[in-house]
Formats: sequence, C-alpha cells, structure tokens
Amino acid sequence: MCRELKIAEYIDARITNDSDVRNVTIGQAVVAMIINGLGFTGQTLYMFPDFYEDKPINRLIGEGIQAEHLNDKVLGRALDSLYDAGVSDLYLHLAVKVVNHLKLPCKALNLDGTSFHVDGDYNSNDDPDDLKCIHICRGYSRDHRPDLNQVVLQLMTENEAGIPVFMAPASGNVNDKTCFQEIIKNHLSCFRAALNSRYLVADAAMYVAETLQLLDDQKQRFISRVPLNIKDAKQLVGKASAVSLKPVEGYEDYYFAQVPSTYGDVQQRWFLFLNKKRRLSEQKTLIRKMEKQSLKEARDLEKLSKKAFLCEDDALQAFALWQKQSKLCQSGAEPEVIRKPCYSGKGRPPSDSKPDHFEYFVHGVCFVACEKKEHAQASLGYFILSTNELDQNRLHAGELLSTYKSQQQVEGGFRFLKSPDFLVSSLYLKKPERIESLLMVMTLCLMVYAAIQHRIRHELKKQSRVFPNQKKKPCQNPTARWVFFCFQGINVLTVNNQEQHVVGLKEKQWTIIQILGISYESVYS
Repeated sequence: MCRELKIAEYIDARITNDSDVRNVTIGQAVVAMIINGLGFTGQTLYMFPDFYEDKPINRLIGEGIQAEHLNDKVLGRALDSLYDAGVSDLYLHLAVKVVNHLKLPCKALNLDGTSFHVDGDYNSNDDPDDLKCIHICRGYSRDHRPDLNQVVLQLMTENEAGIPVFMAPASGNVNDKTCFQEIIKNHLSCFRAALNSRYLVADAAMYVAETLQLLDDQKQRFISRVPLNIKDAKQLVGKASAVSLKPVEGYEDYYFAQVPSTYGDVQQRWFLFLNKKRRLSEQKTLIRKMEKQSLKEARDLEKLSKKAFLCEDDALQAFALWQKQSKLCQSGAEPEVIRKPCYSGKGRPPSDSKPDHFEYFVHGVCFVACEKKEHAQASLGYFILSTNELDQNRLHAGELLSTYKSQQQVEGGFRFLKSPDFLVSSLYLKKPERIESLLMVMTLCLMVYAAIQHRIRHELKKQSRVFPNQKKKPCQNPTARWVFFCFQGINVLTVNNQEQHVVGLKEKQWTIIQILGISYESVYS
C-alpha cells in the first residue's frame, strides 16, 4: 500500500536527500517507520534494527538496504527533515493525493483532537513565546495522566474510509475550541479547494459563536453538536417532553423535531433528537446513581444524629449544612433536637444531682422527592445537532444524523493510535521537534491502515469474494488488523544465496493478494 500511494516518492520529491551519504532516503526511512508501526509487535514506533533483522527488506523498502542501516541516527535525521519541511503542509498535500487516488467522494470532513502524555521535560520550563515548535507542558489529559507533560494532535478525516486528510501538532495546554478556530481560519480554504467537501463535522467544541461566524464568512456548511450549557439549548431540552417528535427515516429508535436558531448571528436549523434505546439505558444508569447517592446522604444524616453538640444552635446549623450539601435527600419535617444531661462522676448519678453540662443531638427524617427523579430523567436520551444547511431537501434529519455519526471515524482513529499494541500512548524522543514529526508518522500509519482496510472491503464486494472472519465465517468487511494477523507465518526461502521463494502462503492470504492487484502479487511471488 505504501508503494501504491507512493509515500516514499512523494516525500523524497519534497525533501532534498543527501543520497551520497545516506544508504536510506528520507522517504524510505518514513516507510520503514510505518511498517514498524503497523507491525503491532509491542515495540515502540521509533524503531531499531532488531525489528528488521528477520524481514525481507529488499522486498519491503528497497534494494541494497540492510537492517543496520535503519538505526536511530538515520531515523532521527529523517524526523528532523520532516519537521524542517513543515509536517502539516507536507501531510496535507500527500493526503489529498491519497483521497483522489482512492476515488473517495469526501462528502464531509470530521474534525477532533486528542492528547498524548509525554515522558520527559523537553521545553516544558521554557517561555512558550520564545519557542518555534510546540510547547510540551502540562495540560488536560485524555489519557488520565495529568501528572505528565502533554502534546495535542488535531486530526481531520474524510467520512467514508476514515483517511486522515489533515494533522496538526499543538502544545499540551491548548483546548479544542482555540485549535478549531485556528484550523478553520488558516487551512479550511485549502481543504475545500482540494477535496470539494460540503460539510465540516465536529463535536460541541466547534459550537462557539466566533467559530460559527468564521464558518459562515467562508460559506462553509457545518454539522455540530450543540452544547447543552447554552441557554436556548437548555430550554429546548427542558420542554422536550411537550414537543411533537417525528420518527427519523432509516433509524428505528430515533425521533426528531426541527427548530430555527440564530445563535452566533448565524442562520441555522437545530434538530432535537431523541434516542429511545439510549434513554432507557441512561434511565437505568441514573437510577443506580441516584440510589447510591441517596443512601450515602442518608448514612451521613445517621452519622450526624450520633454526633454530640454543645448547644442547640450548633446542632441545627450542622443539620442545615447537611441539607444544603444533599443533592437528593431532603427533610420531611423540622429536625428534632434532643438534650442529654452529662455528669462527671462514675455510675448512676443520684436523683437530686445536677448535670455538669448538656449535650445536644439532632434527628431528622429524609426522603427523595419524586420531582427530582422526574426532573433528572426529563433530558435523558435527548441531544441537539445544528447545521447552517438551510435547504431542507438537501439535508434531511436522517442524512444529518448519519453524517454526524461519521464523527466516529476520527474518534476511531484516535483509539487506533492509542491502542496498547501500537504503543504510542507515551512518547519519548530527544527533541520536541521530533515529537511533531513522530505525530506525522503516526498519522501516516493510520492513513495506510485505513486505506488498506477500505481497499480490501471495496474489492471484496466489487469482486463478490469473501474472507473468513475470526469465527471462520465468510465476510466482506474484515478489519485490517485481522488481515495483518492472518498474514503471519509467511517467509522468504533463499536457495544457494540466489533463488528466493515465498513459502507459507495459504488460500485466504492469496484471496487478499489477488483482489488488490498485480503490484501486490509481485511482492509475494
């Protein structure tokens, strides 16, 4: 696939190679890193010669290359060259060629961001204004590792095969709202001109008034989830039970209602959706949480009733504090304060003796009002999608929902990059500039993976052929990872240091090789 997409040729054409000194060109080094990254071997992405010791490098990368040529110095210089060329622009032009080569319609682009935690200090103590590269520093961690420095990757994919068409490394403390605005301001026109995509799809981080105005100024159609902390959205969901909903064509459990909106001074259509299946699931989860919370608050009241106070006012203030902190439980009546006499001597005091002091205990009865449960359940299963596509014939509710659901493509890409088998959830390199280049190589791995998966599924359906899945049943939509796993055990047998024979090929492997074409057969012949 790297040869079909001409990744090495493209990079070598854009970056000058000192070929007289190097045994491996920069493009070949990048391809070697991609193969290593997609090997799912449990080794780090910035590889070392051990990975290629038992690989037929002549067939995979190029003639005359040996395992010792693929060392840390060669790969480090390749990463430096990628950074000097500008990783975002370099990747964008390659991605456009790949999308056009695969003849993908690219109706919509999906935008999202994630973070990776980084081992090492790098430039975390430097002033970010003095840096020409990203600032690797503490920030919000999607990996739940806020104790480590972070680096952010912004990714944009097309909505059919999940091919990443744009990547941008960012400093560890930036947020998606700011990054999305910068991408839309600086790069959106390039995407539209090169890919002719109609819609830009993103989550609620894009739904900011300034960002919507930028999109409207560029006449870019968008689809975005509306955050429910917006006043109008909150009111719409609050009265959702009184709104007449229609079934969504093509979706059994979805219902919708359409309302106009001018949020951010941009004419839009809001679609209020109800997912009944999701609503039932969320109701069960809510009931469990409410039971757990109410039991905790009841136990807190029981503990409070056993605590002694020096005066009645202190006891009543403690009860009032419990009532204020309780989210669900409330008192059914006025609390009762019980006064208990205390004596200094041992044993039972005489009947005519006076107590040294009094202790006060507060008691109350708590319950959870049905209104709180009903209020909490009112918004379950509802969400709002917005679009500035005002032509109802061009984008109806079912198409809007399916286009937004393609956001799973970019989210699936992040899951791929953070897979334990891929082992890049934690990064370590010598320089922050190389971290930026490594993020580009990681995105190239995702590109090749998605391209292979799309080609295999497309050709299986086109040629009416099947491939056995994990349950040994025929299918036409295998994952690329499963196909990679099935290609284990293939070896090159060398006879008399001259003749080479590929051994270990099975029928199911030949199925994949044959549907992909002659160029793939030549590698295994």
